[in-house]
Amino acid sequence: MTPDALILAFVLALLAALAVIAFYSHRRQQRFKPTQSRDHIFRCTKCDYVYTDDEDVELSRCPQCGTMNEEMEF
Repeated sequence: MTPDALILAFVLALLAALAVIAFYSHRRQQRFKPTQSRDHIFRCTKCDYVYTDDEDVELSRCPQCGTMNEEMEF
């Protein structure tokens, strides 16, 4: 084997090992990362109670007093 081929094989082996470690680390972080909630946040206009509801509703009934409320905009 020529020295150039030996150096190339060594560099390729290091890059492959680095890629495997990066892939493993990324998969491990995804497994333990909490998923982001798609729920909307609502604040009751009558009793100021803050609660969440599904993303597909525009108006939501307050669980405390029953008033219909619109989604909060930040």
